[in-house]
Amino acid sequence: MADTHMISVETLQNRVQNIFETCGVRAQAAEVVAQVIVAGERDNCKSHGIYRIEGCLRVLKAGRVDGQAIPELHDSGKAVIEVDAGGGFSNPAFDAAKALLAARARETGLAALVIRDCLHFSALWHEVEALAGEGLAALSMCPSYAFVAPAGGKEPLLGTNPMAFGWPRAGDYPYVFDFATSVAARGEIELHRRAGTPIPEGWAVDIDGRSTTDPDAALAGAMLPFGAHKGSAISTMIELLAGAMLGEFMSKEALDFMGGGGLLPRHGALVLALDPQVFAARSGRDPIAEGEKLFAAFADQGARLPSQRRFAARVKAQRDGIALTTAEMDQISRFETLGLDALID
Repeated sequence: MADTHMISVETLQNRVQNIFETCGVRAQAAEVVAQVIVAGERDNCKSHGIYRIEGCLRVLKAGRVDGQAIPELHDSGKAVIEVDAGGGFSNPAFDAAKALLAARARETGLAALVIRDCLHFSALWHEVEALAGEGLAALSMCPSYAFVAPAGGKEPLLGTNPMAFGWPRAGDYPYVFDFATSVAARGEIELHRRAGTPIPEGWAVDIDGRSTTDPDAALAGAMLPFGAHKGSAISTMIELLAGAMLGEFMSKEALDFMGGGGLLPRHGALVLALDPQVFAARSGRDPIAEGEKLFAAFADQGARLPSQRRFAARVKAQRDGIALTTAEMDQISRFETLGLDALID
């Protein structure tokens, strides 16, 4: 397509990292944030790719995230490790604690990471995939903003509250799933709004609680949990485990703290790491081999594992580069040249 431009993963990484450094983010944090954004684009997860740059810059411009924050580790030597993001981005905080979390999980079988006071914008598969690469099973979850009505309700109360899981595999990409507990991620609705296209039926209700396919009405109303009461219950669990249990904001509090949903949210996050070898030690069975039997049974039925399309997109992007539109390339150039001044209120 004439409107498509190919850019290598490395080049896009350098350009996005430069944008954040230019806008006042310390170099190490800018590198990690850029890696997460470029990974979304590389894996064809457009709602978590370069689309997220503008949102991050708006929070920087508003002074509601500290681009110079240095994550502070707190380790009591027990199963629970804490890292205080200090009002900075969540990704550098996780990166600072990742090695310790993995080591503690191997030592005790199970370890938990509490991330405090972080600006959160990214998908969670980065975290569980990194831990699965260390041979660990992992769960990651966090609240967000109160944009989702509980099952049977019509007013926003719960967050989109994502949850991700990773399982290590020998000689292959790990088994990974990552999904919001809403029917769709809010970013997907925003992309429909920008494109002028309707959202699917069942994603959201308008301000009067009526089902809508209008993305503007959906954003003004309430999103819906997946699976009705089942998704609502899982979302509530995440509010409790990654909000109340940590003493961090739940989704309603995060929304109030940031003065509405116009900026990305600040809250806490919870990451669990488990060593399958420790759990299975007395069984005489290899947990990774047992997992492979299950995955083989999926393949025998022609069933697709979650993230397979994402991994296929990754291979293609690493080989051929990432396809961006002219508008996307122009936006990157504006951010590089103007920094925060490129933002239009």
